[in-house]
Amino acid sequence: MLAATAVAAIGLAPAAAYAEGAPKPAPKPNIIQITGKGIDEKIVITQAESKRLFSSLLSEVNWMASARSQTAALAADKLGAKYTVTVLSGKTGLQSYELFPSAVGGPRAHRTAKQPNGKKGSEGWFYGRLTMPETLRVSGVPLEAKPDIIGGGIGGGVGEDLDDPETEAAGVDGVFGQMRQLYLLNGAVLIVIFVGLAGIAFLIRRRV
Repeated sequence: MLAATAVAAIGLAPAAAYAEGAPKPAPKPNIIQITGKGIDEKIVITQAESKRLFSSLLSEVNWMASARSQTAALAADKLGAKYTVTVLSGKTGLQSYELFPSAVGGPRAHRTAKQPNGKKGSEGWFYGRLTMPETLRVSGVPLEAKPDIIGGGIGGGVGEDLDDPETEAAGVDGVFGQMRQLYLLNGAVLIVIFVGLAGIAFLIRRRV
């Protein structure tokens, strides 16, 4: 009995040690905060309440976490308004970036060396996506509307909820409306062609 217990204890010891030493899964982001010029109270976007908008915002910054710096910093007077976007998992900060949607020559982004997770990384400057200004505006940042940059209903009013079913329906109706107009236009063109061909055939037969 004692021997069996001892063998079982020896067998469980490595497993327990492995479990204790196993790396914990990385925390998943579920909250994004935005602060900056013209924002009195920080904007908070949660994955639970605004899944599509949260994903759009996250895609604007998360690619820079391990990317190499692409460009040098612009002069301060060419950067325009700065907005700080912080990605969190619950109350734990994961990433922080400075976005400049109105920079001369196109949006720019800055990854600071000091990050909220306590790790010190490399500083970097990046060319921001062209969708950055409109994504920030839809999130509630006071920027001029540019709805032609992002399709699918994202170019609505300030703080528009992208997960609103009415917004999605409006986008679908718009697509079907455009397709309908295209079909009608193509039909009209075909009719004109057929009429023209019939007229030419009639003239040829008269001359013959």
